Amino acid sequence: MKKDITIIGGSAAGFFTASLLAQKGLPVRIFETSESIAPSPRTLIVTSRVSDLTGSLCEGTVINRIRHYELFADGRFATISLRRPDLVIERSELIQQLATRAQASGAEILTGRHFLSFKPNGKRLNFAVSSNRDGKLVEESTDILIGADGAFSKVARSAGCPKQPTVRLFQAVVRLPRDMPSDTTRVWFIPEDTTYFYWLIPCSPTHGVLGLIGDKEKRGQRSLTRFLERRNLIPLEIQSARVPLHTHWLPIHRRIGQSHVYLVGDAAGHVKVSTVGGLVTGFRGALGVAEAILNGRSSREFRALRLELNLHQLIRKVLNRFSQADYAKLLDLLTPSVKHSLGLFNRDETGKLLLNVFFKEPRLLLLGLRSLLIGR
Repeated sequence: MKKDITIIGGSAAGFFTASLLAQKGLPVRIFETSESIAPSPRTLIVTSRVSDLTGSLCEGTVINRIRHYELFADGRFATISLRRPDLVIERSELIQQLATRAQASGAEILTGRHFLSFKPNGKRLNFAVSSNRDGKLVEESTDILIGADGAFSKVARSAGCPKQPTVRLFQAVVRLPRDMPSDTTRVWFIPEDTTYFYWLIPCSPTHGVLGLIGDKEKRGQRSLTRFLERRNLIPLEIQSARVPLHTHWLPIHRRIGQSHVYLVGDAAGHVKVSTVGGLVTGFRGALGVAEAILNGRSSREFRALRLELNLHQLIRKVLNRFSQADYAKLLDLLTPSVKHSLGLFNRDETGKLLLNVFFKEPRLLLLGLRSLLIGR
């Protein structure tokens, strides 16, 4: 007898997980709080690894391709050219495409259903949902429950997982400066404004998104406003989101009685904290969950993903302690051979990237160790 699967949350990782399982003939239901699959627009930039994971699915959501990065810090400047271009994607379009594929694979999507909690009931799990329309409480049951309900996952809380720290992403849609190529993303390191960075990502030949991660929310809003003013850029639209931070590996699988609970995507904290990007890592987590359910054992994908996320966490610990002088030194050390490695390996291949970069320029490793041990 096939076990039935319930996914809470119509996220990118949730719909991708649904497709993987439904394609294997398992009965899958997705419960989504919203009345329709119409997420708010947000422009994302991802590596070409997303195409390796999803095939041609993402092609219809790609609005631009980035072939170069220009990096700025304290008067220094460096350009990195990518072997495989990064993809600029419209998140709302991607989620709708993923939902369509999940349904075509046989998954059922139920909208307007708000998940409340779950409890074991023999071999199954009972879970409560309420209807958005009339508030009516309904109790359902399932063999396997998957939480794909974001950074503030109620499934994770019901399973006893700790609350994740989050940061706020702010970005504004702007007209591109006249001197900016549409295949080039610009990045500014200004640690007194943010421990992360500013970015300007072209969406088209005429428009792009300029943003930052606000490690402190009010400071993030003020910093973005000042940065736009200094560059005479007028915000045409503001996009924002809460993003979880991977600070430790969450227990993404819990056995509850004789049933199973899994977490994927933001609900599991599958976010690269170096850049706060979570689409590719969320898809990898979905692959791991699907493999675990289909094969009945722990997935190798989980082990590889855990190592990847931990490497990004180490990078973030170093960068959080960088001063403006450290960023200037960093750009000074980007020799032609280091730039070649940075263009050859992407940020979803962190192990290979770091090994190649440190081999070609050991002073980068020393700079990172010095920052980690001494700080600003």
